[in-house]
Amino acid sequence: MKQERENIIIGEYEAPCGRLMLGSYGEWLCLCDWQREKHRGPVDRRLRRVLNAEFMAGTSTVIKRASEQLDEYFAGARREFDIPLLFVGTDFQKKVWNELLTIPYGTTVSYGDMARNIDMPKAVRAVANANGANAISIFAPCHRVIGSDGTLTGYGGGLDTKEFLLRLENKSLFKF
Repeated sequence: MKQERENIIIGEYEAPCGRLMLGSYGEWLCLCDWQREKHRGPVDRRLRRVLNAEFMAGTSTVIKRASEQLDEYFAGARREFDIPLLFVGTDFQKKVWNELLTIPYGTTVSYGDMARNIDMPKAVRAVANANGANAISIFAPCHRVIGSDGTLTGYGGGLDTKEFLLRLENKSLFKF
């Protein structure tokens, strides 16, 4: 048990739309990130620095549960997750990431909506940047955030993955 607290245990998850890296720190999920090199570097460095930990390949109870819940999500059988999340970032980023948890399955909001929801209506760009730094994709559903004109905007897993996830959640709503 002590070893899990000193390391970020990581394992891969093969989703129908790409490969995810899952990471647990103690009893929390701290990482569910798309395996795209451009996005991973800053996320990995932040986790190592803030948690003062190194990555170690393996598995944990949290990773197993997260994998099972992702299987159910991709099968259309799960709309909410109950994995304990550990957000690693600034207070502002954590505020934005917690706001992501309030976006219902099958719906979308704009970055402007999010900025207003956290009582910072002029912080649209900062909200967008915080979304881009989210290390816990799907569980903290940043894919549900779109441009104010309804278009798909940046996503760590790529716009094709974002479209896949939105279609999965609400096939009738999205007609890209």
